[in-house]
Amino acid sequence: MSVAVYADLRVADRPVPDLDAAEQAAAAFLHALGISTADEQLRNTPRRMARAYAEMFAPKPFEATTFPNDGSYDELVLVRDIPFRSVCEHHLLPFTGTACVGYLPGERILGLSKLARVVDYFAARPQVQERLTKQVADWLTDHLQPRAVGVVLRAEHSCMTLRGVHASGSTTVTSALLGTLRTDGRSRQEFFALAGMGSR
Repeated sequence: MSVAVYADLRVADRPVPDLDAAEQAAAAFLHALGISTADEQLRNTPRRMARAYAEMFAPKPFEATTFPNDGSYDELVLVRDIPFRSVCEHHLLPFTGTACVGYLPGERILGLSKLARVVDYFAARPQVQERLTKQVADWLTDHLQPRAVGVVLRAEHSCMTLRGVHASGSTTVTSALLGTLRTDGRSRQEFFALAGMGSR
């Protein structure tokens, strides 16, 4: 069985990016900061900026293929170290990190690559890490009906490392636990151990 990932209509229904307008706005932005684009090295920078942000804000649709849990598998399915990148919605600066996504199957299981695709899908927009964590967990719950879901994101935010407090090397960790991973202490401890976080 397959279900389309476009559950978030705000993304599915958004207009096609206007790259010409974005390029003009990027040029105006640079000029307002006192940066001339007259030099050969910067002449095409507004166009590159527009294309770069359009790419970062373009979620890739996919089919979330599920399969019957014929073997009645009842232990954690977990994928660690899924790389992701997103953009802080407050400063439009990137944050990058890794995700750990796991679930306790119910009647169906999900293709393993789709766990990474779900993370990538929700990361491809201006975001905050807390919301991103919950969106991944909620999507898995809504589309898979598992007995439990656990998501842990670790990320370095350039809005903290390149500006403001300049907290180089700092990492932000967020988690979302649903179902028995939230209510059962032993299951929660097992999930965090497999996620590389030790006991809690």
